[in-house]
Amino acid sequence: MSKTIIITGSSDGIGAAAARRLSSDGHTVVIVGRSRAKTVAVARELHSDFFVADFASFDEVRQLAAEIMERYARVDVLANNAGGVFGDPSRTVDGFEKTIQVNHLAPFLLTNLLLPVLTASGANVIQTASDAARISGTLVIDDLNNAAGRSPIRAYGDAKLANILFTAELQRRHGSGVSAAAFHPGTVASNFAAETASRPMRLVYGNPLVRRLITTPARGAEQLVWLATTEGGVDWEKGGYYEKGRVARKVHPQTRSMDLASELWDVSARMVGLATSPHPDVAGLQREPHPVAQVEAFGECGGQLHPAHPVQPSTGQVT
Repeated sequence: MSKTIIITGSSDGIGAAAARRLSSDGHTVVIVGRSRAKTVAVARELHSDFFVADFASFDEVRQLAAEIMERYARVDVLANNAGGVFGDPSRTVDGFEKTIQVNHLAPFLLTNLLLPVLTASGANVIQTASDAARISGTLVIDDLNNAAGRSPIRAYGDAKLANILFTAELQRRHGSGVSAAAFHPGTVASNFAAETASRPMRLVYGNPLVRRLITTPARGAEQLVWLATTEGGVDWEKGGYYEKGRVARKVHPQTRSMDLASELWDVSARMVGLATSPHPDVAGLQREPHPVAQVEAFGECGGQLHPAHPVQPSTGQVT
């Protein structure tokens, strides 16, 4: 059965690779990216709807959610794949460190805003995490905004650790309506570290010789495609964190703390301006350890887009 699948960060890398595979298999894939040129190019290739939104702006995330809610009565899969490593110490327009906002806070906000359609659809919610959570992350709940000035690699590891904890807590709070999973795609030859000031990251992701030895975007996308097209609770464990098609064995100890996951949810909700009242799904439940800026209006357009509002995410449909 064909599914409606929204993939953020699908203008390049594993997101674009997953979009191509899922589209070729007959699914309706919605492209979401930051770069207008890249996003439109992939959307034209696949004849897909698309949205352009910068996750460094909560206003653009909110507008993205509003557009999705207006346009789609059903969303079978939300793949929170957008992310990156950033070395710029400056804050976003919302006042937050860019790595934690783009990788965790923005997808946290988007997922929460889309919960009505996601739960009504019984959707799979997929988070692209990373083994960086185990290797370089240690979440400091009182300093998610990285006021201490931790390195780009550490900040990225923290954000990916937050992805895993968010997945577990999403399943705990809203498991009656959604099936959540996170996965490590491997070290992928993509452009996600293009803006980092980290020399090790640039060495791995920017060196042509090294890139030939690491995973291709198509290989990295395989788990995303698998999680998107199969059933949580049947083919994979709901709330789980996956690596190479199985529940990851080597994980950061913090991923097992449901108290930390719950606290992260509440702190994140305050940071993005959402209410933190408990969901009925978790009322009375005990926690258990978890296994481990321009816009185009929507319209038919053979590549020709129609300007609308000046400060909201771009949207469109290509034929």
